[in-house]
Amino acid sequence: MNEELKQEIKKSLEVLKNGGIILYPTDSVWGIGCDATNSEAVKKIYALKKRIESKSMILLVDVESRILSYVREVPEQAWQLIEFAERPITIIYDEAKNLPENLVAEDGSIAIRVTNDEFCKNLLGLFRKPIVSTSANISGAPSAKTFKEISEEIKNGVDYIVQWRQNDNRPTKPSTIVRLRKGGLFEFIRK
Repeated sequence: MNEELKQEIKKSLEVLKNGGIILYPTDSVWGIGCDATNSEAVKKIYALKKRIESKSMILLVDVESRILSYVREVPEQAWQLIEFAERPITIIYDEAKNLPENLVAEDGSIAIRVTNDEFCKNLLGLFRKPIVSTSANISGAPSAKTFKEISEEIKNGVDYIVQWRQNDNRPTKPSTIVRLRKGGLFEFIRK
């Protein structure tokens, strides 16, 4: 890991540990994130995005095994979907646990993605908790495909903007979202 990346991770960790929110690159679109176990930090993201709290957000984790800490039961199909996904995949699981109420959907579910992004994976590995990953836009506005497309309102509303990959102009796509149910049933929410 190069020195620039180490410094960005260090600064981001400090903000997350202090209940702040960051604007950061992910394996899909740029995201707004915070400590997913801190309900006050989660509230800040809802306020910034002007999003109603009944609309839950995605969590990022660094390794598959960490999902077990936040979901009562992980269906066998989840491991296969994660292993064979060709692009970033977010899975909605029933029965979230160990998370603040304002992050869990009204039906008790939670959306989790295991990231493969270098910055995110290293940050999460050191933080040892999940972080929120919601698109860097006001609710209802289109997702920014590059850092340059992120609104000033979002940039001004976070506690730290990660400097890593800001000049990457390759358009990005949101992750695939799959709803997974007990018994092996699943449906694509976003392809």
